[in-house]
Amino acid sequence: MTVSPAAPGTAPAPPAASAVLRTRLALAAPTLQAACTALWQPAGLRPRYLRYLAAMHALVRASVPLMELAARRCAETPGDPLAERLGRYLTQHVEEERDHDTWLLADLAVAGGDPAALLAAQPPTAVAELAGAQYYWIEHHHPVALLGYILTLEHNAPSPRLAPRLARDTGLPPAAFRTVHEHAELDGGHAADLDTLLDELPLTPAQLTAVAVSALHTADGITRLFVRLTAPGGQ
Repeated sequence: MTVSPAAPGTAPAPPAASAVLRTRLALAAPTLQAACTALWQPAGLRPRYLRYLAAMHALVRASVPLMELAARRCAETPGDPLAERLGRYLTQHVEEERDHDTWLLADLAVAGGDPAALLAAQPPTAVAELAGAQYYWIEHHHPVALLGYILTLEHNAPSPRLAPRLARDTGLPPAAFRTVHEHAELDGGHAADLDTLLDELPLTPAQLTAVAVSALHTADGITRLFVRLTAPGGQ
């Protein structure tokens, strides 16, 4: 296949926003992947999986409120060129993510954990830092920053092979891994939808940077959370 050169005097088209963001996220990929590998090592996996469920519940239950808040801010700024398209995406994605925190509570119960104790406990500071940054950027900068948070989570979905392997290595029943299994099935499509949105939005360079900063902050936070969960006695 040959590629025709651009016409003389015509500037090349800028790279798509989704491609730019994936390139920037690739900078964080090695350390995040290393943290994931350590998290899922067989030694000590069963109690570590319960700690993982507790931490992820604390994080996931913030996702729908974050998106609802960002959608409200979009509705309050109708003159913003991003507002209508971004708000529509967020409203739709809320319904796609609703009740996923209850999946995690159900998984925890099957795995032998105590959902009532989890709900009564203060969430880890690492989770508060992850979600709290998004609240701040939505309220005090622009709701588009939340797309970086969503991007990192959707583009780092579990492998379809992970849930069966965890069941084998922990000895827990398959029903304890519903959330891991469902996200392996769903997040590929969600990531593609988000890439399409990013390429359609009229993002300014500053807004693209805001999304990238949010994405990298999220990747760093998830990495640090997984490292903490993997440490002896980590939580």
